[in-house]
Amino acid sequence: MILLFSAGFLYWQSTQKVREVALAATVRHCHDMDLQMLDGYIAFNALSLKRDRAGNFHIARVYQFEFSSTGAERYNGRVYMLGRLVESIQLDPYRY
Repeated sequence: MILLFSAGFLYWQSTQKVREVALAATVRHCHDMDLQMLDGYIAFNALSLKRDRAGNFHIARVYQFEFSSTGAERYNGRVYMLGRLVESIQLDPYRY
C-alpha cells in the first residue's frame, strides 16, 4: 500500500513539474508573439505514450490555454509536451 501511494505521489510531483514548464513556455511564447494569455492558466487535455527522435518512449501531454490578440476575442492554443520538454505550441488562427 505504501508503495502504491509513493508511486502516485511521485507521478503527481512529476506532473506538476511538467505543468510548470508548460505554463512558463506558454507565457513566454505569448509574450514573444505580442499576445495576451488569458486567465494565466493551462488545462490538461490529453495523455499518451510517444517516442522521441531517439526511439525512447516518453509520456506525451497536451495542455490547452486561451489567448487574445486584441483583448476582445478569445482563441485557443495548445502546448505539446514530450516528457519535460516542450515539443510545440500551436495557436488557433487569430485576428491581428
